[in-house]
Amino acid sequence: MNKGELIEAVARNTGESKALAEKMINETLDVIVSGVVMSGKVQITGFGTFEGRDRAARTARNPQTGEPIYVKATRVPAFKAGKGFKDAVKPG
Repeated sequence: MNKGELIEAVARNTGESKALAEKMINETLDVIVSGVVMSGKVQITGFGTFEGRDRAARTARNPQTGEPIYVKATRVPAFKAGKGFKDAVKPG
């Protein structure tokens, strides 16, 4: 499912217009991103937790030349699924 299909499904399931569904999804995503940037974590009980994680600096290798390259430390977004989400995906 891509973003357009998500918007259509939300509009259909709520009986609202696609324009309103798109606005609500975009706002939700913006709030999640802002929450991770500002406080480091956004937790939605039963669904999961969005957070920022630090990656340490490291030495990697250029796959074409085998030459070592330095990769600087960075912060990346991460998602950990909650129990309800995991249970819904679990087979059986």
